[in-house]
Amino acid sequence: MVDINLGSMVSEVTGEGPVVVLIHGLGGSSNTFQRLMPALQGFRAIRPDLPGAGRSSIRPGLAGIKGLSAAVSEMLRAQAITSAHFVGHSMGTVICQELAASQPELVKSMTLFGPILEPPPPAREALQARAEEARKNGMSGIADAVSNASLSARTKETNSAIVAFVRESLMRQDPAGYARHCEALADVRPPDHSAISCPTRLVTGAEDVVAPPKMAEALAARITGAELHVLPDCGHWTMMEMPEETSEHLRLQLNGN
Repeated sequence: MVDINLGSMVSEVTGEGPVVVLIHGLGGSSNTFQRLMPALQGFRAIRPDLPGAGRSSIRPGLAGIKGLSAAVSEMLRAQAITSAHFVGHSMGTVICQELAASQPELVKSMTLFGPILEPPPPAREALQARAEEARKNGMSGIADAVSNASLSARTKETNSAIVAFVRESLMRQDPAGYARHCEALADVRPPDHSAISCPTRLVTGAEDVVAPPKMAEALAARITGAELHVLPDCGHWTMMEMPEETSEHLRLQLNGN
């Protein structure tokens, strides 16, 4: 594994072979995908910390999802990568959709965990309020609330390590960067899904309150040929809560099955 630092974004790069780009969600980092790494043997996996998250500093210039998408595109161009498979979680799925619609030649396939179409109005308001909370009071209260609300009942009852992982992922975020990501997600508008032609697999949890199955169904209906899979007893942190099942879905998608 090597780390590359291009502009304001740090990425972990592992392995050799066809390129897979893994884009984390709000409050995540490259570590969000750690449980999937055994499924990526034979591939070159690139896991960026988005600008303002994890080890990456806030990126000046274009804000919002388009700014985050531009940062990913520039990182790939700097490595002369013109085509890759994309994997996203939560907010990262929105970035994947933006890239697949605006640069279809770049995106060979999408595997989207906890896929978001767009936040409903109450969620937009909650995200704006959370941005204010992060700037004013830091991440502690947000970390407690997210780790409690976004995991399934079974996960919280039986796997305290996952609860701790999610809480720590939030606690490690820069409050200013996290606030910007909250605002980016609050302002999301869907791209032109008719422009997306790549194979797409959507995987969400039956107890996902961020990307509930009905939202995933609506997204699947917009993307030609998209497959939807719902995991029982699973919340929003699909890869952590059900690593074996999500790894298998990723293998199937990357192998064209």
